[in-house]
Amino acid sequence: MMRKMMAAALLTGSMLVAGLAVSGGPGSGVRGVDAQRLANARGEPGNWLTHGGSYFEQRFADLTQITADNVGRLGLAWSVDLDTTRGQEATPIVVDGTMYTTTAWSKVMALDAATGRVKWKFDPKVDKARGQAACCDVVNRGVAVWNGMVFVGALDGRLIALDAATGRVKWSTQTFVDVDKPYTITGAPRVVKGLVIIGNGGAELGVRGYVTAYDAVTGKKKWRFFTVPGDPAKGPDGEVSDAVIAAKSRGTWDGQYWAGGGGGTVWDAIVYDQELDQLYIGVGNGSPWNHQIRSNGKGDNLFLSSVVALKPDSGEYLWHYQGTPGETWDFTQTQPILLSTLMIEGKPRKVLMQAPKNGFFYVIDRANGQLISAKGFATQTWAKGVDLKTGRPIEVEEARFRKDGFLVMPSALGAHNWHPMSFSPRTGLVYLPAQEVPLFYKTEEGFKRREGAWNLGIDLLSNPVPDDPAQFKAIKAMLKGKLIAWDPVAQKPAWEITYDGPWNGGTLATAGNLVFQGNGGGAVQAFKATTGEKLWSFDAQTGVIAPPVSYMVGGVQYVAVMAGYGGAYPLSTAFDDPREARNGRVLVFKLGGTARLPKATAPQFAPANPPADAFTPAQIAEGAGIYEATCGLCHGAGAHSSGVLPDLRRSGALADAEAWKAIVHDGALKANGMISFAKWYSPAQLESVRAYVGDQARKLKAREAAGR
Repeated sequence: MMRKMMAAALLTGSMLVAGLAVSGGPGSGVRGVDAQRLANARGEPGNWLTHGGSYFEQRFADLTQITADNVGRLGLAWSVDLDTTRGQEATPIVVDGTMYTTTAWSKVMALDAATGRVKWKFDPKVDKARGQAACCDVVNRGVAVWNGMVFVGALDGRLIALDAATGRVKWSTQTFVDVDKPYTITGAPRVVKGLVIIGNGGAELGVRGYVTAYDAVTGKKKWRFFTVPGDPAKGPDGEVSDAVIAAKSRGTWDGQYWAGGGGGTVWDAIVYDQELDQLYIGVGNGSPWNHQIRSNGKGDNLFLSSVVALKPDSGEYLWHYQGTPGETWDFTQTQPILLSTLMIEGKPRKVLMQAPKNGFFYVIDRANGQLISAKGFATQTWAKGVDLKTGRPIEVEEARFRKDGFLVMPSALGAHNWHPMSFSPRTGLVYLPAQEVPLFYKTEEGFKRREGAWNLGIDLLSNPVPDDPAQFKAIKAMLKGKLIAWDPVAQKPAWEITYDGPWNGGTLATAGNLVFQGNGGGAVQAFKATTGEKLWSFDAQTGVIAPPVSYMVGGVQYVAVMAGYGGAYPLSTAFDDPREARNGRVLVFKLGGTARLPKATAPQFAPANPPADAFTPAQIAEGAGIYEATCGLCHGAGAHSSGVLPDLRRSGALADAEAWKAIVHDGALKANGMISFAKWYSPAQLESVRAYVGDQARKLKAREAAGR
């Protein structure tokens, strides 16, 4: 108890002195959000000025109007329906009574935070064809605000500055080093010392990662840091990362690693440490995933799966910690990073905390990158622990599947993915959305890289979807989600809650002894932060994967969350209850709220539509390989769609060879995001895909006829 009290005092400090402030002064608005105000965001608990609530990214609301004692009276204050059915992952930013948030396809909205009145909307009109390059849905995680401007990173690479009062474009710049490469942006930008900092995604499709800083006033590039080395034949990049790549990275790679891009995309965590004046970036997976193909199975492949510390003004390298050397499982280290001061062995230490995909919870000294502790928070088959002397994982020998396949937990979906965790200075606990999803890894025989397409080097057919309903149900029951209250000092759970499935929302901790979280089943819930007791629940009518925020307007505390199911798990896996895609919503709650959502209608599905054509076993087998490597990553493994995108077994085009060719080969639905695949496959190969999906449709029709 004494340790937690001392930790709380260290963590809150001046925040408690300023804790009565609930908003900026009269007329302060976004125009008054300058560097000083951002640095003092913890002194304004009534606003939510930055992505993580403050530069510490703790997602802790120091507000006590809503408490564990009265949260049962929480009701809907207002809601706003969105115009897209795709995944909603944004963290709303709230400044002096105005909420700024993003939706799928990088759209931006400004809302009255007390009433939900729409002040303005902005649509960057992203070409829907870019959606094919978005590995994990056309999502967006939010905006940043500064000096009368709202900044958003669009899926197509544009960093756009909007006028906060009107939504009009003030400037726009293209951030991609090559617009013809399958780069994307889904993460939220950060504003640090007058710079807007943004990374990108696309490693699965073959790109090279980097992070870039732009002048917030003009949009001009100030510095760029590449996270992996490029083609040696092309020489240095002329960027700030040149020296460190030459000194540390290049010797850790082997073979023609640059041909597949290398990976290392900075697609989420970008955190500024105002106490030490350092910038931390989380670096992603390799491209291709398979280390044997990417780098001949040799070398640590810096800076993949690392936290890298940079000087924010210049982008110069300071230090790094690599959690998964030579990563080969899509174990990104891009997951959210929290900053704090913890009492460790009786001494206060400035630390960063991270729970990346690989399943270890890391506590790292943020002054120098020294690993303090690391413990597993989820089931692991790939490693036995972390050697604290070297900082390296103690790998299970067979885990790299060099000869045979290996069932790995966690999987590419991660023990923890992008869903933000939170930290309460009151309890000393981190509230972590974790999950249990295995994947069988096996090297893809005869791998050939396809420019702009998915290039994993993993045989996804090694993870077949069972046709037998009982087996399907049994496997699905193995997939779990968890909310873990993790003690980062003791490195163990204080309490945990288990969900029926993975892919649940980010968390919010509040001074009212509460933790808020939505889940994939559509419930927004409140738990007692100290014990995990569930105190309140609300049916959102759609899966909730985004993190909540809390703020005050006019003396009233609100809790807000974006609702809308989507992302990597719903798109790529077969293990979701079939559901109709529903438009997303902004949901906002207050004590005594009496608003109501429209009554939800039961989902209606078209019947299975198998073609009458007779296909050969060879066609079906060829189609299976193409589908699982290409189509299943969006339409679901085994052609089982969760409903975010169309279930092709029920498609009206499936029974018509010409209609199928017009869509899949000729690109008839390109404007909707369904691009032509003629670049990679012949008409005969795409007809084989129809054969495979048709075979799956026949099986579905038989099950439906039998009432299963």
